[in-house]
Amino acid sequence: VCIHRVRSCSSIRFTKSKYVCVFDKSALKFSHQQRLFRTSAVSCGQIVQFKLSDIGEGITEVTVKEWYIKEGDSVSQFDSICEVQSDKASVTITSRYDGIIRKLHYSIDDIAFVGKPLVDIEIDASKGVASEEDVVETPPMSHEEHTHQEIKGHKTLATPAVRRLAMENNIKLSEVVGTGKDNRILKEDILNYLAKQTGAILPPSPKAEIVPPQRRAEAVPAAPKDKARKIPVPVPRPIAFAGKDKTEPVTGFQKAMVKTMSAALKIPHFGYSDEIDLTQLVQLREELKPLAEMRGVKLSFMPFFIKAASLGLLQYPILNASLDENCQNVTYKASHNIGVAMDTEQGLIVPNVKNVQVCSVFDIAVELNRLQSLGSAGQLGTSDLTGGTFTLSNIGTIGGTYAKPVILPPEVAIGALGKIQVLPRFNSKGEVVKAQIMNVSWSADHRIIDGATMARFSNLWKSYLENPASMLLDLK
Repeated sequence: VCIHRVRSCSSIRFTKSKYVCVFDKSALKFSHQQRLFRTSAVSCGQIVQFKLSDIGEGITEVTVKEWYIKEGDSVSQFDSICEVQSDKASVTITSRYDGIIRKLHYSIDDIAFVGKPLVDIEIDASKGVASEEDVVETPPMSHEEHTHQEIKGHKTLATPAVRRLAMENNIKLSEVVGTGKDNRILKEDILNYLAKQTGAILPPSPKAEIVPPQRRAEAVPAAPKDKARKIPVPVPRPIAFAGKDKTEPVTGFQKAMVKTMSAALKIPHFGYSDEIDLTQLVQLREELKPLAEMRGVKLSFMPFFIKAASLGLLQYPILNASLDENCQNVTYKASHNIGVAMDTEQGLIVPNVKNVQVCSVFDIAVELNRLQSLGSAGQLGTSDLTGGTFTLSNIGTIGGTYAKPVILPPEVAIGALGKIQVLPRFNSKGEVVKAQIMNVSWSADHRIIDGATMARFSNLWKSYLENPASMLLDLK
């Protein structure tokens, strides 16, 4: 037993005692000249096995992408430990304890399992941070207490419920002063912040609140683009002759695609295609684009496509439904959570804009800007990637006119949008005019959706886009 503290004494003598420190069969004890002082065993730190808690959505395993600590490092509560990648989102795991990292149970790109130890942390037992049960097994946390796992990039302490409340009200957590422990933001702090904002006189321009993605790139005026002369440029890749085949495991978003598309094969698809004349919408967007930029938001065509789809879903709710596995019940979704397929370095992801039925075109544009920024950085959260009820895939941003999109279960319909082309068309007077034409390809679940329903929905969606002013009559 090592002696933790030794008081200064006038002499040292060797004796046999209950508390000894063994050095090659000899016994050593410290004592005072007049009387022996009491020694005690060191209050050694307890080793806590910090386990990977359930991060929801039925996820049972994740891939360790990056460690922010190493063995021997000191950590405090809510310090970032590592970043993990599930088949749905990237998540940063943060510490629940103050202590010293003693062991990392996984290496980079290893598969970590929910409920299994992630790291071993040595904590000071005298502080009573962890109970005896904590030393053996980390107790599971409730959803409200699950604050040690946060989406990458957000260091502010808040429960998922509070983060959800802030997101629904377009509030940046970094601007809210937390009154909880360790400056944690509580629900009351969000409500108080909302009350102050409502009663305050807002500045005429909200540029300080809404930061547009890639703002610096847009600050430099770009030369006008000639779409007709746009030539695809191949991405340069180093030529390597490995000499043998290489086998890699299917992980991350690729693994999610395998699972989703395997389930999609069970759905009998049928397709429907049409072309849309977007000449009026192109003119309208050009007029609104500077106004959106004044608010710090990039306005693309996608918010109009999404809003028009939502207005169509109000008339044809069967397209915003889901069918159970036994094909016995159809659930009509109250919310229009419209997904947008995005091509990222991590693979194909489909985040969705929540509650489009109550959003304006500008609200949708703001949310799309946020999703695109997070998607490019690989920081989309699980809530952004789940809960979709209808999907649009804008394949035209890459190229192509027609596609055959595959339904994302449990959804029952999906649309693929082609590129906008300047083509000759006849007007009502029989004159040849220049028109902005886009092709759309729909796929639907033929078990519950017939061709006539899909065609009627497409015609309604088409009428909104060809005459964008008509959307004003049905906007909520």
